[in-house]
Amino acid sequence: MTGMTEDSAVNDGGRRVRVVLVDDHRMFRTGVQAEIGETARTGVEVVGEAADVDQAVTVITATRPEVVLLDVHLPGGGGVEVLRRCAPLMAAAENPVRFLALSVSDAAEDVIGVIRGGARGYVTKTITGTDLVDSIFRVQDGDAVFSPRLAGFVLDAFASTDAPPIDEDLDRLTQREREVLRLIARGYAYKEIAKQLFISVKTVESHVSAVLRKLQLSNRHELTRWATARRLV
Repeated sequence: MTGMTEDSAVNDGGRRVRVVLVDDHRMFRTGVQAEIGETARTGVEVVGEAADVDQAVTVITATRPEVVLLDVHLPGGGGVEVLRRCAPLMAAAENPVRFLALSVSDAAEDVIGVIRGGARGYVTKTITGTDLVDSIFRVQDGDAVFSPRLAGFVLDAFASTDAPPIDEDLDRLTQREREVLRLIARGYAYKEIAKQLFISVKTVESHVSAVLRKLQLSNRHELTRWATARRLV
């Protein structure tokens, strides 16, 4: 499966958990379903899928799963908007819906944003099938789950009493443009970015052009310096 290493996710305890997959890439949802969705083996029952914010809210409300696997970058406002609109379901006294972010992004602002929004954890798409199943059950139990290096972001953010400064330039960018910006700044070629984000090279070029225009920069070298200065790389 693209983005996750092959593994044999097995549930030996006979437990069951109902899950909704929210990701705007159909191929990735199909891969996750194949990796963890064989209920008799893993204990995970995938009861719904969604590709954008509106679909996600509709499916989650209709199915009331125990856990939602939530991508951070979604059409319609992103994972944070899903969390905002599902806040009553998360706060339910009985059978609350819990959210586990599953994203290609490992940026601190993405991690902190969804945790502030109410997600119980954040793992990246490099996670194995076995570890993902384990993370789902832990979130169902109310635990907080993070990929190892991401936990530090959350600890640092919540240890600080000061709100993070507002960056008006960064706020001009969409979530997808920020994602492309980071990968460009890390030295990725357009083809590599397209493969990692499941988009076309032409779409990558369009995002880069939009970022350069909005930030009033001339080329990717200036863009890299801009991103490095803001510790986005």
